[in-house]
Formats: sequence, C-alpha cells, structure tokens
Amino acid sequence: MDYFDSFILGVVEGITEFLPVSSTAHLVLTSQLLQLQQDEFLKSFEIIIQIAPIFSVMLLFWKRLVQSSDIWLKLFTSFFPTGVIGFLFNDYIESLFSTSSTLFWIAITGILFILFELLHSGNFAVEDEKDITYKQAFTIGLFQSIALIPGVSRSGATILGAMALGISREVAMRFSFLLAIPTMGVASLYTLWKSRESINIENLELLGVGFFISFIFGVVAIKTFLHIVSKYRFIPFGIYLILTASIFWLLEEK
Repeated sequence: MDYFDSFILGVVEGITEFLPVSSTAHLVLTSQLLQLQQDEFLKSFEIIIQIAPIFSVMLLFWKRLVQSSDIWLKLFTSFFPTGVIGFLFNDYIESLFSTSSTLFWIAITGILFILFELLHSGNFAVEDEKDITYKQAFTIGLFQSIALIPGVSRSGATILGAMALGISREVAMRFSFLLAIPTMGVASLYTLWKSRESINIENLELLGVGFFISFIFGVVAIKTFLHIVSKYRFIPFGIYLILTASIFWLLEEK
C-alpha cells in the first residue's frame, strides 16, 4: 500500500460510512480494484480509519450530544445487541465473508430499500430523538446487528429499522449517525488492539493519511446524505446498490 491507496481508501470510507451502502464492502471491493494484498495491516487499516467519521459526527452534532441528558444511554442501549452478538460470534461472522456473498447481500439491501420506500405508509409518530424510547433504541440495535453480515449497510439497517418503528426519516438518520460513535468506536479500538503488532511507524503515516481524508469526506457525506434523502428518499441508493453488485459480479465472472 502507498499514499495514493491510502488516500483513495480514505475517500471511500468517508463517503460510504454514513451512506446506506456498506462502507466495509466498498473498502474491500476498492482494495481489490487497487490490487492490494489482503494482509493483516490492510484489514486493520480498513477498520481503524472508520474511527475518523466518528469525529465527523461529533463535530456536526456536538450540541445534541451535550444538550440531551439521556442520548448517550439510548445510544449504548442500541449498541448493546450488536456488541454482544459481534463479540460472541466474531469468528463465525468473519467466516461468512466472500466476494460473492458480499455482492449478494449488497443487492438484497438495495432491493429492500426500494421495496420499503414503495410500501411504507410514511406516517411517523416520533419526530425528535428525545421521544425515542429505550425499547425502540434496543430494537434499532437489533436491526443494526443484521449489518454484521458482510455487505449489509449499518446505517441502512438502522435507518430503515428506526423508520419501521415509526421514527421520522430525519430523526432516524441522525440517530444512526450518532449510533456510529459507540459502535464503530468500540469495533475500531478492539481491532487496533488485536492488530497492534502489525502497525509500525511507516504504517502509521499511511493510517494518518487515510484517517484525515476519511474525516473530511465524512463531514461532506453526512451533509450531502441528509439533503439527498430528504429530497429523493432511499430509492437512488437502492438502484445504486443493485447496479454496483451486478457490475462487480460480472467482473468476478470474467
């Protein structure tokens, strides 16, 4: 890996972490296009740079984090199911990864986005984060756990899950963004600890480039995502996912 590869992966991570398109799957597919060796450092790199968009969220939504007295309790309530399932079944989840399986779940996610938008009534009872109950927060966490399957978008699963529970689109998006703080923070720190021996001074420079670029594009992606979904809903993302899976599947066949 060189600085160009680090820059590209940082861009991909920053853009896709909060879009409902599975950032992990896009990082893996991009690594394949860049012909990068799937070694321990690359795996660690792909996880660690996911910390950067967390700071993007904290920068943009810091007022909500400090003004709401129970938002942190709700976030950790929502994180709990994913944390437990991820910890207990980590080895099994990692064994699920393959390019064909990832592309399959990317396409399925896209189809579900389109079906949800076409079939959902659009009636929402919750219009503010403070009105989300702890039961709803926990249930959103169960939806997020589905994203442990390679190719399923974390933000997509949590946003659609929240909307299915009667939470408005904008609140569902904000809660999903905020939920990335404990979820991706714990996952990234755990991976950093496990892979500490594969990181040296030279690798730290590559991580620094990817981290900074991921942070900048994370800020851009959050603002863009809020605008696009408020105007066009999730159907464009569903179409994108289906097309992406189809194109990569055709490339794999060749």
